[in-house]
Amino acid sequence: MQIYQIIDKINDSQLFVPAFQREYVWKRHHVKALFSSLIKKYPTGTLLTWETTNPPELKGDKKYSSEMGAVKLILDGQQRITTIYMILTGELPPYYKPEEITQNVQRLYANLETLELEYQRPMMENNPFWVNLTSIFKGEVRSSCIRRKLREQGKLDGATEDLIDDNFEKIKAIKERSFEEQTIPVEASIKEAIDIFYIVNASGVNLTDAELALAQICGYWPQARELFKEKLLKLKRHGFVFKLDFIIFALLAVTHDMGSDMKRLHGQENKQNIKDAWKKLDDQILDYVVKLLQTHAYVDHSDEINSHFALIPIISFVFKKNDHTLSENEIRRVVKWFYYSQLRQRYASQSLQKLDKDLSVIKNKGKPFAELLTLIEQERNLTITQDELVGRDVRHPCFSLMRWYFKSKDAVCLGTGIALRQNMGPKYALEKDHIFPYAELKASGFTVENRFKYALAQEFTNRAILTQEENQKKSNISTHDYLQKVKEKYPSSLELQCIPSDSSLWTTDRFEDFLTERRAILVKELNEFLNGITDVPLGEGTVDLLDTISEGEHDALEFKASLRWDINKRKVNKELEEVVLKSIAAFSNGHGDGGKLIIGVDDNQNVIGLEGDYTTLKDGGGRDSYELHIRNLIIKQWGVEFSMSVKISFEEISGEDVCVIDVKRGSSPLYLKTKDKNGLQQERFFVRAGNSSQQIKISEINQYINHRFNN
Repeated sequence: MQIYQIIDKINDSQLFVPAFQREYVWKRHHVKALFSSLIKKYPTGTLLTWETTNPPELKGDKKYSSEMGAVKLILDGQQRITTIYMILTGELPPYYKPEEITQNVQRLYANLETLELEYQRPMMENNPFWVNLTSIFKGEVRSSCIRRKLREQGKLDGATEDLIDDNFEKIKAIKERSFEEQTIPVEASIKEAIDIFYIVNASGVNLTDAELALAQICGYWPQARELFKEKLLKLKRHGFVFKLDFIIFALLAVTHDMGSDMKRLHGQENKQNIKDAWKKLDDQILDYVVKLLQTHAYVDHSDEINSHFALIPIISFVFKKNDHTLSENEIRRVVKWFYYSQLRQRYASQSLQKLDKDLSVIKNKGKPFAELLTLIEQERNLTITQDELVGRDVRHPCFSLMRWYFKSKDAVCLGTGIALRQNMGPKYALEKDHIFPYAELKASGFTVENRFKYALAQEFTNRAILTQEENQKKSNISTHDYLQKVKEKYPSSLELQCIPSDSSLWTTDRFEDFLTERRAILVKELNEFLNGITDVPLGEGTVDLLDTISEGEHDALEFKASLRWDINKRKVNKELEEVVLKSIAAFSNGHGDGGKLIIGVDDNQNVIGLEGDYTTLKDGGGRDSYELHIRNLIIKQWGVEFSMSVKISFEEISGEDVCVIDVKRGSSPLYLKTKDKNGLQQERFFVRAGNSSQQIKISEINQYINHRFNN
């Protein structure tokens, strides 16, 4: 089907988009890529259409009637067709309303000299080569207009004139380009059509499993999408912004106690259950959970939450209650678990598998949040330590907890005295401002050239929570003078935000002492705050090793496929032993609580096993020989005393042995002795950074050791 025919059929009500299709989601880079391909005559994909006399609900105001006979629906290619329609006509297609197009992709310009595509920029002014594509397609600009302007600027010669004409025609020829069309036959049912749509949707901006599930739901319940969108709009007015995916996860949780298998929602047999579940979610439960978070967890906006998945177990729990409300003790348990789910980033990796597990606990346990808290505790220590705050910026989850804690104790903005809770309007929106301004610290050597000092300057413990009004009018005075002024005007405001009251710490030369003191205050008060919410006895649940592996590597977990056997080279490679020792040293030297190294698992979380390693040992291998070999390596590097602090264990997964090495946080620096390419021995110092072990420069080692071991 040619592009001009597609546009004509849309305008003549012969080509439609079904209501189960998602909204327009393309961004400008998608549009530029499509039109670049069209101009160059590159492949741009096919269209999947469905010709039917029994269509589902249609997007837009047009309603189907039997007098229309068979109509054609766009199933795959809607984003491309919508984009082309907007650029070629300068208008929205009739199946969309202005408020439904959240991405402004019009005003795309082409350079008639180079055929480069770009959105309107100041550099295009007074440059006749840049022309609005829509103006070309609507006939508002002709090549003669461009030539005339260039001639007036003295920039036109014969070759340029021909080039402009050629490129102008290349752009206009887009209307004649064709999309290969694949058509689902008339006799197909709605479910069959959506199933085919599901199969072919593998190009462009792919649908998520939740979006595909929503398409299936809309196939047997046409009003679903609009009902869900209405609810999301209401929640948005209260500061909680979610996508349609969130609704689908909630529906899957309350109807099937799962978070991953979206195909459970595809069948027509779900219709009544989903409609009944939605009525409860819409009428009471979603509003109740949002209000619970606002009033008891001090969460004023959804952007304060690092994972919306944490709301799904809460929704499921409330849904299962007979009156859909919680007791005071249940609320406290929910809030405590919610805080720890955010603090320890429960859903940062393997989120759907963890959601499945958590929903299973909700279903099967009488007091599930004790068990859920246990699962978090067995992955990460619940107690916050000062070391985990060092060098961490506002992206660290502890910053959000700090903000909730400040609101819980009625903390106020330092400059206005306005409470941090639920401030109204943008004037009093909350912002995070440096206590010691970066310009002041930069002048004292806290620059990007020194990553440790720069990280300290950006550390969230160097932040105060202010209203937007105060942040904008705050003058560029010294930290000492600003805090002194605050102390005089609002005497309790510094204590409420855990800012040290000792004014001798408010000078740049005492900045690191200030951070140390504030970390101590924050850690003490945050731990007391969390412990004081309610006493939640930890459950009996255990995290098996497969669960741990499913987390993926992080700052306290690393995988190694082998200790000695090089899987790729198929031979012994003793350099791999050095890599294992490097990880052990990094865990010991790191700011965290140590770490876990699992040997026999590759980077993609596949269990490889230890069979290859076993064959490299003199006595034929086995767990005892393997542990002895590792301990000998450790003793040779760091001595017997350190070796005794390292726990080595083995587990069997799917018939394969894996080795687990648990390394405690070290009390003294651990150097790794290696040989350079000349055979000379050298010492290197490694620390854990994210999900990797990194060597610290010699020039920075002393500074790191002072921060890590001497404070």
